[in-house]
Amino acid sequence: MSHTHEYDYVVIGGGTAGSVIASRLTENPDVSVAVIEGGPSDVGRDDVLTLRRWMGLLGGELDYDYPTTEQPRGNSHIRHSRARVLGGCSSHNTLIAFKPLPADWDEWEAAGAKGWGAVQMEAYFARLLNNIVPVDERDRNAIARDFVDAAQAALDVPRVEGFNRKPFTEGVGFFDLAYHPENNKRSSASVAYLHPVMDERPNLTILLETWAYKLELDGDRAEGVHVRTKDGEEILVKARNEVLLCAGAVDSPRLLMHSGIGPKADLEKLGIPVAHDLPGVGENLLDHPESVIVWETNGPIPENSAMDSDAGLFVRRDPELPHPDLMFHFYQIPFTDNPERLGYQRPEFGVSMTPNIPKPKSRGRLYLTSADPEVKPALDFRYFTDADDYDGRTLVDGIKIAREIAKTEPLAGWLKREVAPGPDVTGDEELSEYARKVAHTVYHPAGTCKMGAADDRLAVVDPELRIRGLEGIRIADASVFPTMTTVNPMIGVLMVGEKAAELIGGGAK
Repeated sequence: MSHTHEYDYVVIGGGTAGSVIASRLTENPDVSVAVIEGGPSDVGRDDVLTLRRWMGLLGGELDYDYPTTEQPRGNSHIRHSRARVLGGCSSHNTLIAFKPLPADWDEWEAAGAKGWGAVQMEAYFARLLNNIVPVDERDRNAIARDFVDAAQAALDVPRVEGFNRKPFTEGVGFFDLAYHPENNKRSSASVAYLHPVMDERPNLTILLETWAYKLELDGDRAEGVHVRTKDGEEILVKARNEVLLCAGAVDSPRLLMHSGIGPKADLEKLGIPVAHDLPGVGENLLDHPESVIVWETNGPIPENSAMDSDAGLFVRRDPELPHPDLMFHFYQIPFTDNPERLGYQRPEFGVSMTPNIPKPKSRGRLYLTSADPEVKPALDFRYFTDADDYDGRTLVDGIKIAREIAKTEPLAGWLKREVAPGPDVTGDEELSEYARKVAHTVYHPAGTCKMGAADDRLAVVDPELRIRGLEGIRIADASVFPTMTTVNPMIGVLMVGEKAAELIGGGAK
């Protein structure tokens, strides 16, 4: 027997954007909001709240852990972590905090996201409640400091202190992070937006370990969502005003398709009754692929760090572009998970540089393989399949640049030898094959319910975030990104949440 609960708004997903929206809407005491979160609370969980423990969460009980399909030109072993805990991926990731660059927002607007240009979006960054600060002095590891100095010397790029202070096209420095340096605790979406209010707002209900598996539709209006509690109870959670889908770039399109909203032919093939033919659902799957080059160091590295990847570099190879076109994270650990599969050995002490493609040209898709909502969807990123091999060539350039930095003091003095791909691998074809085979993800899936103009056949939501052709439902999470941000997207997702709360207007200031 299923029970029905009713609220003004139902937020599906207590993650990065969902936490913001639930917090903002319930500022109005007359507005009731239910948050449906598939995972447990993060309150009091040191394994989640301590930033430096992030790697221990990957592949564990708080990870939905989505595999990728066979990638003929990439790495088919990549697993996409998606967090199963309050705060979503902001409870799981490294909390690298970049305001998207003006060129990113302007590209969205040019792609049909009217009202989302850089000038309009600037205001939402100032509203964020997260504690966004540069990596603290005491967390600045000596080898990371020397990486910054060496990159500046080798490449003649500016040193950046506070990447969010002004737009940049290149530079090296320590990241801004959403954390509390005094105790290395996260300033995630849940910590910043929900923890301060969850016990004092009777109009906010958070349903934990509750899984949303099908939307309730009445004609073309979304009425609510069917959920299953951890005890197996089936509940219909109804929304008087609107359903807000914030389940992320994997689970938002997944829930839509299981509810009969998506590409008609695909749904019919699986025997899912078509409620609304929307061809763009699951298309335009984006990510930031990155490769890795690993060095052994002359002995151990000092212990201090915020999260073991505290500094990074941006390079602009093409001076015509308004943004960087190559990025590196500097890891104070030998990051050899993928190289080991090719026979490389993990050194006891080491560091890595990870060339990353800020604006990849390849596009993938996400699709269902079964009508059973329990079966994970297929994620086909189609890594390195762009027509002119821009993505592959970017990684080759990245390995060459990383080697220049490694030869430069003061970093060079720390390094004993290059472990992977190894100094003998020098030709472009060999470098490309290595770079693609060991490529990993920085866990930035986006774009699968993209925002766009009315004449864009593959746009899923309009610039008000409303699903095209349906009433009473919006999407707000990384799935609405029309194109990938140059930088790590978490702050962009928080800003989408802030703007969504304002668009909904029910309880937002």
